[in-house]
Amino acid sequence: MKGRFFVLAIVLALAGCQRPAGDLYELNGRIFVFNYRLAYATYLITLQRMKPVEEGMRLVASFENPAGGENLVVERKIFPAQEKISIESPHIECVRKDRPYAVTIDIFDADDRLVQTVETKVTSDLDESILPKEPLVSGPAYDRNAKATDASGKITMRDNAACPA
Repeated sequence: MKGRFFVLAIVLALAGCQRPAGDLYELNGRIFVFNYRLAYATYLITLQRMKPVEEGMRLVASFENPAGGENLVVERKIFPAQEKISIESPHIECVRKDRPYAVTIDIFDADDRLVQTVETKVTSDLDESILPKEPLVSGPAYDRNAKATDASGKITMRDNAACPA
């Protein structure tokens, strides 16, 4: 009888060392951000923490490149106190309206083991052609950028005819 309690104690102790079942993070939001003033677009993904995380974790986000070519990759450290994580891609070009673009987020523990993968698709309700060809402002004081307008003073807009469909 004494041996059973000893075995039970070991099993319970080992079970306490395991990560609770279920995902650490769940997808909270996903959009394209079009910055009209600075003439760029980015992906913006947010994750909500569902369980406590340990120190030393990191994530690697891979964004489909709307212009074609290799995926855009962002790596970030995860801080245990963060309830939400916002992940923004590098600047992108060629975003098409109503076309889904793939995003994969891999979460690694402190020992570099993959503990979760979040996969999603992001679809824009706007086309990149809403952005000006050049930033409307330049410099730290946000001075007007003369390159953003044509001779008549009209803002020149992007033409994404050369972008993949």
